Amino acid sequence: MSASSVENKKVALFVTCLVDLNRPSVGFAAVKLLEAAGCTIMVPEVQTCCGQIAYNSGDKESAKTIATQVIRAFDGFDYVVAPSGSCAGMIRHHYKELFDGDDTMMVVVEDLANRTYELTSFLHDICGYKPDGVQLETTVTYHDSCSSLREMKVRDQPRALLGAVEGLEIKESEDREACCGFGGTFCLKYSEISESMVDTKIDNLLASGAETLAAGDLGCLMNIAGRLKRRSAPLKAMHVAEILAGMGDKPGIGEGEN
Repeated sequence: MSASSVENKKVALFVTCLVDLNRPSVGFAAVKLLEAAGCTIMVPEVQTCCGQIAYNSGDKESAKTIATQVIRAFDGFDYVVAPSGSCAGMIRHHYKELFDGDDTMMVVVEDLANRTYELTSFLHDICGYKPDGVQLETTVTYHDSCSSLREMKVRDQPRALLGAVEGLEIKESEDREACCGFGGTFCLKYSEISESMVDTKIDNLLASGAETLAAGDLGCLMNIAGRLKRRSAPLKAMHVAEILAGMGDKPGIGEGEN
C-alpha cells in the first residue's frame, strides 16, 4: 500500500507510559514519521496506560478498568499506532482475554484490536513508507522484543526501514530474537534471572561489532541501556523511530537529557 491508503484517515498515536515519562523524543519521532507517511495524526489527551502492568500482575479488574478507558479514548479512529510492540500486543491480544465472555464488550475490543498496529509495521505494511533523505553513518544491531516479534509479527519491517537509511549498516547479533530479561514485572520478580539474561544479551550485542543498538520497545531498550551503563559497555541504545526520523545523533538512552 502507498501513502494514499491513509489519506483522509484518522490516525491516533498511543504514546505509551514509558515514552511519555522517560523518552518523549520517541513520541515526537513517531509523529514525524507518520506525518511523512501521509497521515494526519491525533494524540488523544485522555489516553492512559494500556493496563499491561496490572494484567501481568494478575490484577485483572484494574486492567479491565484501564482497558475500558483506552477503548473509549481511541473510539472513532481508523488506526491506532504505538511505538511499542508490547503495548500494541496488549491491546490487540490481551484485551480479548480480559473481556472473554462479555459479548457486548468483545465487539468493541475486537474492533480496536483490528485497528491497532506497532509503528514500524504500520509504516511499512499499511503506508508503504520508506525514509527519504535520512542519513546516519553507523552500524546497527536490532533487538527483536518478545511482544513485537511473537505477538505482533514484527521482524522484517524495522530492518527494511533501517536499510533505507543512507550510511547505515545492519549487523545482526547471534541471539537477536532472545528475550533481554525485562519482561515488565519479570525483572522485578526474578531479578537475578533477569540480570543473567540481559548480560547474555549484551555479550552477543557487543560481539556483533555494531556501534548502535536499535529496538522498537522502550522497556527493552531501558533495561539493556541500564545494564550497558553499569558495565561501561560502548554501545549506544536508540529507539528505531528516532533513527528513522533523523534523530540518530542525539544522546542514547541513559546518556543524557531527552
